[in-house]
Amino acid sequence: MSKLVTIYGGAGFVGRYIARRLAKDGWRVRVAVRHPNEAMHVKPYGVPGQVEPVFCNIRDDASVASVMNGADAVVNCVGILNQQGKNTFAAVQAEGAGRIARIAAENGVGNLVHISAIGADAEAESEYAQTKAAGEAAVLEHFPGAVILRPSVIFGTEDQFFNRFAGMLGPVLPVVGADTKFQPVYVDDVARAAVKGVTGEAPAGIYELGGPDVKSFRELMADMLVVIHRRKLIVNLPFFVGNFMAFFFDLGQKLTGGLIKSALTRDQVKSLAVDNVVTEGAKGLADLGIKPTSIEAVLPEYLWRFRPSGQYAAIKESAKNLRHG
Repeated sequence: MSKLVTIYGGAGFVGRYIARRLAKDGWRVRVAVRHPNEAMHVKPYGVPGQVEPVFCNIRDDASVASVMNGADAVVNCVGILNQQGKNTFAAVQAEGAGRIARIAAENGVGNLVHISAIGADAEAESEYAQTKAAGEAAVLEHFPGAVILRPSVIFGTEDQFFNRFAGMLGPVLPVVGADTKFQPVYVDDVARAAVKGVTGEAPAGIYELGGPDVKSFRELMADMLVVIHRRKLIVNLPFFVGNFMAFFFDLGQKLTGGLIKSALTRDQVKSLAVDNVVTEGAKGLADLGIKPTSIEAVLPEYLWRFRPSGQYAAIKESAKNLRHG
């Protein structure tokens, strides 16, 4: 019988790529999510019955254990950028991660892969980074043989980074922390690394995942504007302005009970003050035998819809060249 993997958060941005790759390799994939009815897009990744969304609340022991029953490997992709209600950073990224690792160890699961983030640091200013570090510590306490992946900002078709900024209207593109460095990593490269952890090809340990390019926030936005054929003035908002704006965004989210999501949180402003790049000497994609994919190779494949002429932009450019000839 095919081996079984349970992927917590397997219908999300990163999780779906891991699920697709493992299904292609013949694994049975159990996708553990809060809303299975909204995760039906994963079912076509395999033959009927091979990839199945199931309900799970990672804040509950019984719920986590029920979807892990019989699993040969486990992947935890659950993470949040904006805490709301009971889904706090501590509950999801620290306690939830530890719960999954503890129950995996109790169940005798063979391999555990945990998706963390570059910048995970118990001493960080950001609560997001603090709880990512707490989650890693809890995972290693219960499952010392885990593979922990720390990606920089992740890009790909469904990302909430380039898509978000490409869709902003107006002649000005405001950013907080324009000089902060990032090392964007392609989502499918992260998935390939996770698969190596699931299959046991990757030795236990922490891997920091970054792409081939290290660029400032401003430079990344400039590259994006070139891809979408638009001219905008990139304006660097001082951190105190970002904090002022984030305060009211957070307040709006709180007063509406989360109906209006905060466009920028105060915790995110803290994160934007720190470079998000692979630490010198850290194990990374190269140690896993993975050649990182460049931004230039992927952005045009999904950002074309933000161009003034959309899918017809390339045709119009070709027509111009013909006229000039």
